[in-house]
Amino acid sequence: MIRTMGARLTYPLLVLAILTSPLVLAGKYKNFQVAVYCRAYEVREMADLNWLTPRWEEISRQVKVDKIYLETHRDLIVVDEKTVTAARDFFQKRGITTAGGITLTVNERNRFETFCYSNPEHRKKVREIVEYTSRLFDEVILDDFFFTSCKCDLCIKAKGNRSWTDFRLALMDEAARELVVKPAKAVNPKVKIVIKYPNWYEHFQGLGFNLETEPKIFDGIYTGTETRDAVRSNQHLQQYHGYLIFRYFENIKPGGNGGGWVDTGGMNHMDRYAEQLALTMFAKAPEITLFDIRQLQRPIRDTDRAPWQGQKTSFDFDEMMQPIKLESGESVKPSTIARAAGYALEQVDTFLDKLGRPVGLKSYKPYHSTGEDFIHNYLGMIGIPMDLVPEFPTDAKVVFLSESAKHDGTIVEKIKGQLAAGREVVITSGLLNALQGKGIEDIVELQYSGRKALVKDFVAGFSGVHSIDSPILIPQIGYLTNDSWEETSALAGPIGYPLLHRAGYSKGALYVLTIPDNFADLYRLPAPVITGLKQALTKDLFVRIEGPGQVALFAYDNGTFLVESFLSDPVTVNLVLDGRYTQLEDLLSGEPVTGKKIPIPRGFGAPPAERLIFEAQIKPHSYRVFRGK
Repeated sequence: MIRTMGARLTYPLLVLAILTSPLVLAGKYKNFQVAVYCRAYEVREMADLNWLTPRWEEISRQVKVDKIYLETHRDLIVVDEKTVTAARDFFQKRGITTAGGITLTVNERNRFETFCYSNPEHRKKVREIVEYTSRLFDEVILDDFFFTSCKCDLCIKAKGNRSWTDFRLALMDEAARELVVKPAKAVNPKVKIVIKYPNWYEHFQGLGFNLETEPKIFDGIYTGTETRDAVRSNQHLQQYHGYLIFRYFENIKPGGNGGGWVDTGGMNHMDRYAEQLALTMFAKAPEITLFDIRQLQRPIRDTDRAPWQGQKTSFDFDEMMQPIKLESGESVKPSTIARAAGYALEQVDTFLDKLGRPVGLKSYKPYHSTGEDFIHNYLGMIGIPMDLVPEFPTDAKVVFLSESAKHDGTIVEKIKGQLAAGREVVITSGLLNALQGKGIEDIVELQYSGRKALVKDFVAGFSGVHSIDSPILIPQIGYLTNDSWEETSALAGPIGYPLLHRAGYSKGALYVLTIPDNFADLYRLPAPVITGLKQALTKDLFVRIEGPGQVALFAYDNGTFLVESFLSDPVTVNLVLDGRYTQLEDLLSGEPVTGKKIPIPRGFGAPPAERLIFEAQIKPHSYRVFRGK
């Protein structure tokens, strides 16, 4: 038997309190479900209905909740069965679906100390926790921590001559099968076991998260879409990450990615919290989990108001603070951060059903690969919609490959195959460097010299020279003139180097994108230079935005798209659609966006030409939704 803790109120008194308290019934959004996660620390308090009822009524007045996750274990705290079942009944009586949750930490505060899966006692404990929870619920989710960072003597001996990555991948694959899924199904054949993955997908393999095998082992997966503060947090995840990671995991287990998961941690302003929720929904997540019931009780403070508030942004603080009208006709004043979630989700729910399937630049990332970590999110932040996939997309007209593709030993042959089929491949300077001497020279004789250049002036096509205030550092790429050619150049005084390079091969073309040493310097590139990159990388998409960095594009297969600015000042961008669309509509207001024809810069005696553009103003940390017609 496992040790239980936390009963505070006798069961008869709990039942009586439930039966005599007023109910706040669950409400629904049109396009997704909302779930709230409750840690074991808070679940054990639910034995006291006087603790639970007012807190839940306050939360459910401010955000519509469909589902609750009740955690049975975290940090060696196991909530007793009487409390768990009473809490489960409390929520079910209010029309809320219940599921179990497990966090497999020994001490989360001790650098996220997890169980040791080489230790027989720990393995026994994990199995007991899983069996206990699976008897109580028909759905159980593992929160974030089904990995191992243990390097105890048992693990060192078991590892042998293998790398830590290889050892941990095999260890956690076995643990998933033998300690989680198999025992869960033995005690409850109906139980659905879901693994929730955190946001650091580039480094999963080093700690045993196995994206190649686990999605097949578990009934479902779930996505940590929290990005918090991109600058001050110790992960430094860019905002676009919250969208891309959901799409990536959806591509790994199509139809099996249950939703996105956001907490309030690290937000500097309430806009940042709401932004994460909206980005999760832009990815078409069927469910959003709000972590956790404790955080949702945090009072709203005036310091939550961002400095750009007052400009009627997508997240309007004053509008959020207006009284909420309940179905009963009663109006209540917003009081906690739960209202920020409710307000943000109400907004996106008005248009999500009008958006099609997300589309973007196909980018192949082999399982368990590293290299130019998270670079895809930086490209997303300069307006290049990304679609990260675990298998090489042979049907894509344009494929993007970062340094992580070096982990595929056949990658050069795959590149050749695409080019021979008349398609295009874009590789980064990091991948070029990794493939030197491994066959890339069969396609083009470029040299990653190992030298660096400080550059602040750029030439893109025939639009002249564009400058930034201070230089950025880039690798120097050498090439053979006329065998390949610079599309966009970076200048360093009287000399220059390729920023985007093109080489023909067979019936296709290979592009090399030079990545600055500091990935965030991509944001500092002049808008016309970023536009030049997009012209090459997004030519397979129906829409392109022209503007500065930190303005993202989210495109869908039915001619709809969103433009979101992560800048703290208003920005004006040009929207360029392909020939299928001659009109543009603001999807939220229904009003047309007026287009205008402007001349296209041409050179070498080419005849003059025009193109149709639509101008759009985007407020700070706001998005607009459009439809091409």
